[in-house]
Amino acid sequence: MCLFAVALYAQDRVVTRFLGIPVDGTKAEMMQKLKAKGFTSNSYNSDLLDGEFNGRSVHIGVITNNNKVYRVGVVDENFVGEADIKIRFNDLCGQFERNVKYRALSPEQSLSDDEDISYGMTVKNKKYDAVFLQKESADAEDSLSDYMRSVWFTISEEYGKYRIIIFYDNDLN
Repeated sequence: MCLFAVALYAQDRVVTRFLGIPVDGTKAEMMQKLKAKGFTSNSYNSDLLDGEFNGRSVHIGVITNNNKVYRVGVVDENFVGEADIKIRFNDLCGQFERNVKYRALSPEQSLSDDEDISYGMTVKNKKYDAVFLQKESADAEDSLSDYMRSVWFTISEEYGKYRIIIFYDNDLN
């Protein structure tokens, strides 16, 4: 009976994947799997890995809860100006919207050309996020229950420059 319960639990535990790797297990296991994908240790911070993702130089962070991985964060290494961050944000929205493995949480998440990000963030304390739900596989049925794994990104600002942070979350941990 115990073996049946464990097997049933394992089948129900479909988690978000980052580069095909389940966002699960221990931090050390996840870091090792990411290194096997070509990411390297950051020379300044042992909790980060460096590499390329989606054509960008990035830092990868693995965040845990009770020693289980619940989030992989992908941070653009380079900061850009406001015009470029709008393009980057909208390009990412488009990539996720065109990918059959994702569904947008809300219909229109792109930024308009006249959006003043600096004013929105500093004066209105506005956050710029886009949330997508990851499907188990491209050929799985297209029902909302197939999309329970969240992937989202946000604009981060430091001293008037911006970058994107993408989060792959395991809400089960």
